[in-house]
Amino acid sequence: MKDIIFDEFQNSIDQCLLRHRSIIDISSKLLESQARVNRALAKAVTDCGCICIDASCENKLELTVTNNNCDDEDLKILNKCLKTHLKGKLCANCREVLNTELGNNLFYIASLCNLLDLNMYDILIKENENLKTLGKYNLK
Repeated sequence: MKDIIFDEFQNSIDQCLLRHRSIIDISSKLLESQARVNRALAKAVTDCGCICIDASCENKLELTVTNNNCDDEDLKILNKCLKTHLKGKLCANCREVLNTELGNNLFYIASLCNLLDLNMYDILIKENENLKTLGKYNLK
């Protein structure tokens, strides 16, 4: 069922994209849409203030490796200790703006996939398989 949703999304975009079918147009629109996501995030911090970024010295990441044998439990503890530097929650307005901008970004990712004859669902499945295969060793 989920592959149908991805394929339907990708096919709908192929039918909607008329003006910007050039690889150069799609590539530049993808970069622009990513910049708009970043700008919306910055606005949530600076203009709205619903979220803030605290990367002060008190919140810096300090890890001490005591041994070379990391098990799953160590990684769970480590994951809880890692800081995102993010405080607060998105307000309804900022959430809506970011949803819109991320949706636009997905639109241009799908457009690029269409132009290059790539399937988004296949890409997602392959990436998920890589994550499962490498598990904790896939630390991106």
